[in-house]
Amino acid sequence: MKRLLFTFAFVLSVLNIQAADITAISNALKAGNTSSLTATMDPEADIAIPGYTKKGNNPETNSALSNFFKTNKPSAFVVVHHADKKDSGFFVGKLTTSDKTFRVNITYKAEGDKVIIQSIRIE
Repeated sequence: MKRLLFTFAFVLSVLNIQAADITAISNALKAGNTSSLTATMDPEADIAIPGYTKKGNNPETNSALSNFFKTNKPSAFVVVHHADKKDSGFFVGKLTTSDKTFRVNITYKAEGDKVIIQSIRIE
């Protein structure tokens, strides 16, 4: 019985080590911090927010995200679902703003302990 418990605890600890840390992205969304969010984006990330759809992490994308957060002041962000594969993953969350709640879908790749956003969709 002890061996089974030890094995179970070991497997859980290994799974926790492999899970990507999305805390920085969640905190950036919760605060509406565009610079922190774009710092974690791939240069070729797909962006889709109300009124703007584009591929790439560039000044235009930064401006569109900044304008989105100015008109929709975030008050909370909660991760609803999170799944990891070997070197990629995704999560779905609810972004609560002053006027409404948005659904956020983010896919990312993991490089070591760093998470790089591949796509972000706010709807």
